[in-house]
Amino acid sequence: MTYISELKNFIGKEVILKGWSANRRSSKGIEFIVFRDGTGFVQLVVDINYAGEEVYKIAHHLPLESSIEVKGTVIEDHKQMGGVEVHVKDIKVIHRTENYPIGNKPHGPEFLLDNRHLTLRSRRFWAIMKIRNNITFAIHKFFQKEGFLKADTPILTPNAAEGTTTLFKVDYYDREAYLAQTGQLYGEAMALAFGKIYTFGPTFRAEKSKTRRHLSEFWMIEPEMAFYDNDMNMDLIEKFIKYVIKDVLENSKEELQILERDTTILEKTIKEKFPRITYDEAVEILHGKKAINGKTSIEMLKEEIADIQEKIKQAEKEIAEREKILKDPSLKKGKRNFIQNKVDTLKHQVKLYQERLRHIPEWLESVQNFPYGDDFGGADETVLTQLFDLPIMVYNWPKAIKAFYMKEVEDNPNLVKGVDVLAPEGYGEIVGGSERETDLNRLIERIKEHNLPMELFNWYLDLRKYGSVPHSGFGLGLERFVAWITKTKHIREVVPFPRYYGRLEP
Repeated sequence: MTYISELKNFIGKEVILKGWSANRRSSKGIEFIVFRDGTGFVQLVVDINYAGEEVYKIAHHLPLESSIEVKGTVIEDHKQMGGVEVHVKDIKVIHRTENYPIGNKPHGPEFLLDNRHLTLRSRRFWAIMKIRNNITFAIHKFFQKEGFLKADTPILTPNAAEGTTTLFKVDYYDREAYLAQTGQLYGEAMALAFGKIYTFGPTFRAEKSKTRRHLSEFWMIEPEMAFYDNDMNMDLIEKFIKYVIKDVLENSKEELQILERDTTILEKTIKEKFPRITYDEAVEILHGKKAINGKTSIEMLKEEIADIQEKIKQAEKEIAEREKILKDPSLKKGKRNFIQNKVDTLKHQVKLYQERLRHIPEWLESVQNFPYGDDFGGADETVLTQLFDLPIMVYNWPKAIKAFYMKEVEDNPNLVKGVDVLAPEGYGEIVGGSERETDLNRLIERIKEHNLPMELFNWYLDLRKYGSVPHSGFGLGLERFVAWITKTKHIREVVPFPRYYGRLEP
């Protein structure tokens, strides 16, 4: 048996493939089957003159997602996916599928989520999951290459790390326990034993939110480094993000093409230094008091409104011209289909333009009236990154809105040495990190301020009593990172079986 991923090595040779029929279309005496086997997709060509009438009939009546064994010759064809196609000599049906529920027609999002166990089979999900796998592998490569120890931290914990309002409670032998929000506190203990560590595992937040950025169960990468200050922390974050994106651009080209991902900003990300701005500077930029590349946030948004309005006008003009041509009864079928597809694409683009146009006035109001001391909302993050077209690092945050373990800024006790990395293209925060507080008394005060049970943090306070050192770390949400790299609209699209408010199945 040969796999689709290996076919380029078998051009001109006969192979046996096993997999599933993902799609099928007919021509005169020829069936074209999109065939998948998990490693990729390839076009099967079943010509009645080559395969014979019996094999042709099997192909002609082959239902979607039937499992089959195929024998055929690999032919080089650069126009086809993967650069090859297979001319079929024989087909054996392993299992004939009947009434496959997901056909080649539009389905609502809830229907697709209810049938996620089947929608995973599509080319789009295949590409996203392959990129997710590539990212995961690249993350491990980076930290292992940098001398980090992979540390496994508990999923069941007795205490909160970042507030008590988003905890999932579980019964732990008649004692109350929680699903971990983060592995960070345990990561700090590991870092003081091994120097540089990283955790990579599931985390849980009981947030009653269905926004495109939220999940209740997601995966976090959390490095922790002894003897690192926050500047060193930011250097590592930038190096890490650039390494992983470069790896994806090199090793997931086919998958990015399937998703039609414009990689311009990703390529820019690995070449240019990430802008670093303080929280105070970010607020000034939002308020339009500071220009970036000669343009303020207000000017940029007003220019975008005018630009989108012009694009809508041009698209609607082209739609009208093409629809006029479609009224010609003498138009050939192939030409008609081509023009109709173009019209449908333009109408979809107009819809996207109009959706963005509806949001921009809200963004203008948000940035102009942003209150100092608040956390940034999605609109604020979008505007900031749009000015740079790069991931940006915002550091030195108001203490009141950050976690208890962040170190105070020396000359301003109202700020802490936290850093958030905001991804461009509207994807917002993908990394949150900080230098950790090492002063025992300040840490005790902060635990009290957050109304956390002191007795559950005795072990954590021991880290400041016995061999305490400056240390820093960060957390990257895998799903948000994958969503940005794949430019997927909703975070639930980048996890195989999403868990969020209201959804526990399949």
